[in-house]
Amino acid sequence: MNEMISIPKDEYERLMRAAEDLEDLEAIKAYLADPKEGIPLVFMERMIDGESPLSVYREWRGFNQSSLSKASGVNRVQIADIEAGRSSGSIATLKKLADALDVSIDDLV
Repeated sequence: MNEMISIPKDEYERLMRAAEDLEDLEAIKAYLADPKEGIPLVFMERMIDGESPLSVYREWRGFNQSSLSKASGVNRVQIADIEAGRSSGSIATLKKLADALDVSIDDLV
């Protein structure tokens, strides 16, 4: 048999807000335990607005195209083409770029 209780709607809404706050606090705790897993909101918004993930992650990590080229071994023109959407890059190329940026390939596509 199911047991039921009744509470005022205001109390229910307060409890739901408290549960959401707890979820937020747990997410913050998880991020602080491994901060490289997060990306600042301003960079995430750029990707949501359609900017190239490679460009966003490159700038977030403090690279320009030339320095990323040196760090990854990928030609700078190829990086520019991927960022501009003229090329998608091979898996091998994306792997080199992802490794240099300390992100997964999935983050770049």
